[in-house]
Formats: sequence, C-alpha cells, structure tokens
Amino acid sequence: MAKAALLLIAGLMLLEPAVALSQGYPARPIRFIVPIAAGSGPDLTARLLAPDLARQMGQQVVVDNRPGASSVIGMELVARSAPDGYTIGYGPATILAVVPSLLGKMPYDTDRDLQMVVHLGDTPNLLVVSTSLPVKSVRELIDYAKASPGKLSYGSPGIGTSQHLSGELFKKMTGTQIVHVPYKGVQEAITDVIGARVQLAFPNVAPVLPHVKAGRVRGLAVTSPKRSVVIPELPTIAEAGVPGYELTTWAGVVVPAGVPKAIVARLNAEFNKALAGPAFREKYLAQGNEPVGGTVDDFARFVKKERVKWASFIKDAEIKPE
Repeated sequence: MAKAALLLIAGLMLLEPAVALSQGYPARPIRFIVPIAAGSGPDLTARLLAPDLARQMGQQVVVDNRPGASSVIGMELVARSAPDGYTIGYGPATILAVVPSLLGKMPYDTDRDLQMVVHLGDTPNLLVVSTSLPVKSVRELIDYAKASPGKLSYGSPGIGTSQHLSGELFKKMTGTQIVHVPYKGVQEAITDVIGARVQLAFPNVAPVLPHVKAGRVRGLAVTSPKRSVVIPELPTIAEAGVPGYELTTWAGVVVPAGVPKAIVARLNAEFNKALAGPAFREKYLAQGNEPVGGTVDDFARFVKKERVKWASFIKDAEIKPE
C-alpha cells in the first residue's frame, strides 16, 4: 500500500508542470511551421488561418516557411521542437502518408515523434491536357494513350507528390503508358502543358483553375470522389470512365510528441473554430479546398489509414525516390 501511494504521488508530481503549462497557454507567440515554400497552397492556407487563431487565442501566430527535401526539413524541425505547444506544424499528405514509405529511412519517426492535432481540409487535383491534344474527355484520353503507348507525358512537381501519384494511379487503373516528367514546382509543369511540351498534368485545382477558365489548358476531370465546388461542371475521373479512381490531397496540423493533451485539445478546438469561420471558409473554398475539422483521434486514424494505402501502392507500382 505504501509503495502504491508513493507511486501515485510521484505520478501527480510529474503531471503538475504539464497542467500548469496548459492552464496558462498560450503565454507567448506560436510558431506555425509550413514545410513548403511561401506562395504555395499550404502557405496560403496557413496565412489565412493565422489571424483567426491569433484573435481567438490572444497571441500572435507566426507562419515560418521551412521548405526542402520533400517537406522533411520542416517536419523534422517540428518533431525536434520543445513539446510545449509553441511550435505547431502544417502536415501535408505527402510528408505524413507518402514520404515515409518512399524514403524508408527518415530523420524522425512519425508515430514516435509527432502528434496529430486536426484534419484541416481536402483538395482535389485536376486532370488537364494541352489544348493541342485532340481529346475532350477522359475516355478519349485513355483511347488516345492506348493507341500511342509511351508517346504522351505528364508533368508533376516531383516523385511522391499528390500530382505524381495521381498520374501513376491513372496509369495503373487504365493500363496506359504515359511518361512522367518531374519538375521543381507545379507552375513549371502547368507552363509546359500550356506550351504542349508535356501533354497533361494533375495539379491542385487552385493554381491551374485560372488557366482552365481562360482556355489555356483543357480541364477534363477532378481526382476526388465528388465534384469540386469551384468547377462543378467537370466530372470526377471515376464518373468519366475510371470507376473506383479516387485521390484527394489533404493536410492537417501536427505538434511534437509530448505536448500535454490539454494543449493538444485546446489547439484542436481553436482550429475547428477557425475552420468554421465564414470568412475563412469562403476564401478556402474559393481555392478549391474543402474544410474538414474533427477530433484528434479522427485525424490520427485517418493518417494511419492513408499511410497503409499509399505504402501498398508505392510498393505495387515500384515507385522509387529521385
């Protein structure tokens, strides 16, 4: 009995600093690390959220872009930060669900070193083709590709990105041979589709939508399981002739492992509140994104499911890092 009492007292003593920390949180500015370059979709999302979070929490939220190495650099910085809730990270699907299987060896362990906080939103990619290509539907594209194996090429921002996986999934499910051409960024890939140096691409909706509207590229379908709210006239790839095709890029918020549960719960609540704000929703939806939100456990389960799915696909498709 005496031993049990001592263990209980010791446990309570260990909890005291965490409880005290969470009660006064936040007492200083919060750093929001985005592992992707400024001006990107994730950066825009973080900068849309930051003012609302600052107003809600009474402290400044500073966006800190740390791009490089397929987002590994920025996410490692999050994982190695003090577990006090003052460093949070923007976690894209690529770094949380794809890169671990693609690279194999990582400088940190996603399960051991990171905690999931909240699912921010989902974003479809958009299958676009050069206006010089004589196809006006997904079915026509498949027929054209099968009639000319290896003659078509698609551009993406690199191995393991959602745009690359969209193309590889399309090839696998349609039995087509289309050459992948990696670029340093999505804008370069879009520019080369406009110039017909590559024939197609699967960029996120936001950066390519103005070009579709202007007629510089031809939009055929979206990769998501349902139509996009910003371009509802385009079918999904599944609707357009590839049943079962589905790929949605997503993102969430993570913190270092060891952040007190009370702080994680507070961050989850604050992000859910910001995601529900009408001004944020209007701007976020206009970029082709759809806010999700939900509990900490919801997001943790979702990420694990996505990692299993993409690990299997990467192995089956024999995708290797650059």
